[in-house]
Amino acid sequence: MSDTPSNSNSNSNSNSNANYYAPVVNMNDGQGNVGINYGTIGGAAPDADQLRATVEELIRLLGELRPHLTPDQDRAVERALPVLTPDPGALRERGLVLGRLAQIAAAVGAVGQPAAEAVNRLFTLLGS
Repeated sequence: MSDTPSNSNSNSNSNSNANYYAPVVNMNDGQGNVGINYGTIGGAAPDADQLRATVEELIRLLGELRPHLTPDQDRAVERALPVLTPDPGALRERGLVLGRLAQIAAAVGAVGQPAAEAVNRLFTLLGS
């Protein structure tokens, strides 16, 4: 065992002989730098038919759920219905609306479980 440090496996940036065991990215200036992209950012686009069917199912389930809601919850659902569209970009932008619908469905217990599950399926399809 030696007291002299070895530079052969050093990760110091000052050592020109350093060995790096992970990807290294040096970004000097520029705009919109991404770094290392190991795949498509945002994931693959969701299946349009599956997305449409899930949105339609959620709308139907919310309709069935409305008699069980408080007036405030019912107004929130009423405001959310027009923004439920099978457009993945629009739904991603409306994540807070979907989250609120999941919250409302969970708050009413077992009767809201199917609607909460439909919202979760939408989040899964959207990669959220």
